[in-house]
Formats: sequence, structure tokens, C-alpha cells
Amino acid sequence: MRKVLALAIAAMLPLAAAGCGEQQAVTVYKQGQYQGKPDKQPWDNDQFKSDKLAWERAIKARNDIQDETSRGTPTAN
Repeated sequence: MRKVLALAIAAMLPLAAAGCGEQQAVTVYKQGQYQGKPDKQPWDNDQFKSDKLAWERAIKARNDIQDETSRGTPTAN
């Protein structure tokens, strides 16, 4: 039984030691410039076809629909 336990511990030692190493960090920033994917404007897509004003109107319409300020005011009967 002791030999099996010693063998199991000996087999786990390299795995435990592998987790202690320092890994190279993935960097997306170099001094002075960003290396990741470029950001797009929210209106640069198939729906709005780079029309910023149409996108702003759609956002305003969506916000107007989601506005719940009138739900709390009772109406006169």
C-alpha cells in the first residue's frame, strides 16, 4: 500500500510543479499603440449602412418605448 501511495505522489509531483512556472502573458498593447482588433462604430453595420443619424433615431425610439414614467401616473376616470 505504501508503494502505491509513494508512486501516486511521485506521479503527481511533475504535474504540481508544472503549475508553478511563469507563463508568457498575451499582450495586446505595445508602447504607444493598441495591437487588438479595431473598434467599429455602432452604426457601421448592414442595418444602418454607416448612417449615424438613422442609428441615433433608432436608439431614441427604443428608449422612448422603454420609458416607464407614465406608468405610475393614474388617469382620471
